[in-house]
Amino acid sequence: MPLARRTDLAVEATELWREEAGQTTRLEGVEARDSLREGYAVTTVRILNAQGAKALGKPVGTYVTLELSGLLRREEDAFPRAARALAAELQGLLDLPEGAPVLVAGLGNRAITPDGIGPKTADHTMVTRHLVEQLPEHFGAFRPVSALAAGVLGTTGMESGELVAAVVERIRPACVLAVDALASRSLRRVGRTVQLSDTGIIPGSGVGNARKALNRDSIGVPVIAIGVPTVVDAATLACDLLSEAGRGDLDPAALSGAGEGLVVTPKDVDAQVADLAKVIGYGINLALQPGLSLADIELLLS
Repeated sequence: MPLARRTDLAVEATELWREEAGQTTRLEGVEARDSLREGYAVTTVRILNAQGAKALGKPVGTYVTLELSGLLRREEDAFPRAARALAAELQGLLDLPEGAPVLVAGLGNRAITPDGIGPKTADHTMVTRHLVEQLPEHFGAFRPVSALAAGVLGTTGMESGELVAAVVERIRPACVLAVDALASRSLRRVGRTVQLSDTGIIPGSGVGNARKALNRDSIGVPVIAIGVPTVVDAATLACDLLSEAGRGDLDPAALSGAGEGLVVTPKDVDAQVADLAKVIGYGINLALQPGLSLADIELLLS
């Protein structure tokens, strides 16, 4: 069943399928489980085959969603717990030989706040490739890591996927970690959710400007996608709000033309993006350099 409400999150696609199909039974071709990591809720959705992929509108693969609401509430040790939780879940998706090089690609437009999560994450990434190559006596134990803030077509004249593919061809990483903005169906997940998946990513999808897919097929190496929902499609939000108010289940297609292309984002999205970019950057650092602590990373990035 096609999903009319727009979302980039597999956990929401599963919820929508159940709502629209009117079913609470198991969805064939999909496995889902809930757990806790460092006090944060984790939902893992595995799409196993073409049947599950068709039902949810997502490629076959694993999707891990971290709910980081405690970060916004500034709970005790919220940041270190969030970074460690993300690192642990990311390590579960990575299958890398020791010392294999990795490229972190921050996708999106730094000048547009909801779309700046990728470039800001690149700012918090500990780059070590040059140090490992030039000073192996001091940094030989580190994994070689490169970072790229690819920019967007309107400012570079090149697709971000083209830039990433060119860099991959030149430096030959074993894996690419691609960070980008996503869209959610619900404001309660905006700015407090991180999705990790092993299926790659479509740059710009979160702000309705989808480009060519960035995945193993397009660039030749595995791509782990790390996404943060920073916007909600206005029509989807309106329909959900009306439904919650008991006004019936309206199809977003009925609102086409009224506010078409409009997305909604919180008024404090700048603070949310800054917080989550740092969490993702530090989580990536912990996952790729497991011998380091958060204090070590803070010192090396300062």
